[in-house]
Amino acid sequence: MKYIQNHQDKNSSKYRNLILGIIFDAIGMLSFSIPMIGEFSDVVWAPLAGFLMTKMYKGTTGRVGGWLVFLEELLPFTDILPTFTLTWLYTYVFKKQ
Repeated sequence: MKYIQNHQDKNSSKYRNLILGIIFDAIGMLSFSIPMIGEFSDVVWAPLAGFLMTKMYKGTTGRVGGWLVFLEELLPFTDILPTFTLTWLYTYVFKKQ
């Protein structure tokens, strides 16, 4: 019974991370669509996005993902990259358990 509950908890956090990741990627891309204001908002969003990534994904994946999303948001013309979604794919699809 405990195995079933643990499995359900993992699945719910898995899809919660996907939904949150898509929302956070959309927020990051919104700034790309607003001329002049967009680059300023990236300065505010970059550290917040890095922090959120480290809270969503524990361990090395979270730390590396946090730095990547931080740099991606700060660098110009890279807002189009869906870093949160790519991290989700790495964690739940491509990474060997």
